[in-house]
Amino acid sequence: MDNEQQRPRFMTVAEVAELVRVSTMTVYRLIKAGDLPAVRFGKSYRIDEADVDAYLADRYTRAV
Repeated sequence: MDNEQQRPRFMTVAEVAELVRVSTMTVYRLIKAGDLPAVRFGKSYRIDEADVDAYLADRYTRAV
């Protein structure tokens, strides 16, 4: 594996909100509740793309 594949990709709150089609406030609530891990840089948050994938996979339900 090269370095690009090993390095985490951090997303902004707005990018996560757009990806999962929710408001930015919903993403902030998930972070504050501890449901979505995030790193704080100054006044902004960054979320690892792998954590977003894990959050979605954990909450995935299959329609019957």
